[in-house]
Amino acid sequence: MRRLFPIVLCLIPLCGAQQNVNTPPQGDTFKFETKLNVVLVPVLVRDSHGNAVGTLKKEDFQVFDKDKLQTVTGFTIQKRATVSTSVEETRKSAPTAAAAPSPVVVPERFIVFLFDDLNLNTSDLVQAKKASTQMLFDSLGATDMVAILSTSGHTNSGITRDRTKLSEAIASLREQRIYRPLAKGCPDVSYYQADLILNKGDGTALGTATQEAIDCAHLDPHMRDTAERMARSAAQQALSMGEQGTRVDLNVIKVIVKTMATLPGQHSLILISPGFLSVTSEALTAKSEIMDMAAQANVTISALDARGLYVTMMDASESSVGGPRTMQNKAQYHADAMSTNEDVMAELADGTGGTYFHNSNDLTEGIRKLTLAPEYLYLLEFTPQDTKQDGSYHRLKVKVDQDGLKLQARHGYFALKASKKKS
Repeated sequence: MRRLFPIVLCLIPLCGAQQNVNTPPQGDTFKFETKLNVVLVPVLVRDSHGNAVGTLKKEDFQVFDKDKLQTVTGFTIQKRATVSTSVEETRKSAPTAAAAPSPVVVPERFIVFLFDDLNLNTSDLVQAKKASTQMLFDSLGATDMVAILSTSGHTNSGITRDRTKLSEAIASLREQRIYRPLAKGCPDVSYYQADLILNKGDGTALGTATQEAIDCAHLDPHMRDTAERMARSAAQQALSMGEQGTRVDLNVIKVIVKTMATLPGQHSLILISPGFLSVTSEALTAKSEIMDMAAQANVTISALDARGLYVTMMDASESSVGGPRTMQNKAQYHADAMSTNEDVMAELADGTGGTYFHNSNDLTEGIRKLTLAPEYLYLLEFTPQDTKQDGSYHRLKVKVDQDGLKLQARHGYFALKASKKKS
């Protein structure tokens, strides 16, 4: 948790200073309210032209929890002001050393760009930095307040309208391999493969790592027990490192959402990442908490897959030692991991009314789209009925009683067992 402190210290004082200039009405200030057993489901509805629809009523929606129809007890339509400022207006409003003091501009949006430098590699980070720097002058309005942060805590611009300061923060971003191995191991076990071995009991994944240990350590084939111990040890290290990295990523997102809840106006968190795995019950719980907090605080989380239009084949630096079967299995784990890494970003975006931009190399256009919040967002609320609070993942499905509409909604939530719920 120590790495989260710089983010909190950055957001709270600077935003507090801004609110002292123009204190918003009390009704605009968010207050957390804990409601036992209540599930919040943000729903974004678009028509055939991609425009957000804001004319639906509570009776138009149906919510299913593990395929069981639930009663919608709460219904809210969040209407968001459209922020449209020309590039010329934005540049004119940006503070400069030579310009005379300008009138105080009341912020309408607070946007945090969170770069996942714990998972981004150098090449993807270079492209993301280039696109983000362009965004500062092409996509942001005069009333936008922005922060550039990184999940490692190494980069922190504070909340500002100063484009120069924001550009410098983007330029300072670097790949951080805190929770990734610095070199290939023997055997080389990924977080995804480690999860298969230790959490899912996948014999093929263990056998693949064992055979790789024999090959890379040049062991006698009869020393399979030794090779298996090496495989399990490597898997444990990869699992521990991967879980800690995911824990930090989700905790940083949670802290940012909680802090943004105290600010007036619109709130947008834009995650720029190659994605990461979320396989533990702790991670699933953290995701649910983030989406609950975001729904209550009217925070939209959008995400950009910084890998662009990626290929799932391993390159030479990722190839492993071994025979055809080992190589084939490792290639499959690599491909599956790259696909699964998208799940957290997609779920956070869908579950908060945000946008998930992926499978495109036009990152500049992607970031532009992510800065545009939908005009309308529905917030449905229900208390689970006829469903067991059994500590499992509850998949949600939302339907609307009109044709030709496309829905984007929360995928599900992780329900703690009754004895472990927070009061």
